[in-house]
Amino acid sequence: MSQQAHDPNKQVILDHQFPARAKELGPTRAMTRMALNNHGWHSDIVEDIVLAIDEACQNIIRHAYHGECDNQITLHIELNRNALVVILEDQAPVVSPDCMNPREFEDIRPGGLGCHFMRQVMDTVSIGPSPTGQGNRLRMVKGVH
Repeated sequence: MSQQAHDPNKQVILDHQFPARAKELGPTRAMTRMALNNHGWHSDIVEDIVLAIDEACQNIIRHAYHGECDNQITLHIELNRNALVVILEDQAPVVSPDCMNPREFEDIRPGGLGCHFMRQVMDTVSIGPSPTGQGNRLRMVKGVH
């Protein structure tokens, strides 16, 4: 990610690393909200993006790490001319991209709608192995309208 920081067309608006613990999500939401607000995003879409990131972080904690732990989650948000790019990386075992396939919306039961919400808020959502060779990288993109 450091190479991207030197691209004049990309502006890093948040780089934050934190342990995979639920108590870290409140401060992470606050930092994300402040970063987006400071870059002119409308408050309604800011809240949607913050919640999509929060949902993704909860999924990393629950499903990639199988519960709270001291392993790290890295949140990187950058803004370029055309889009806001959110990258979340973990150090968990590599997961299948199929894990992002949400269950049927009509299958009404608690939980499991986070992927629907992330895909509704963001223009693209993809997951794959981290380029570092360890862990996963979730990339969500929201076009600048």
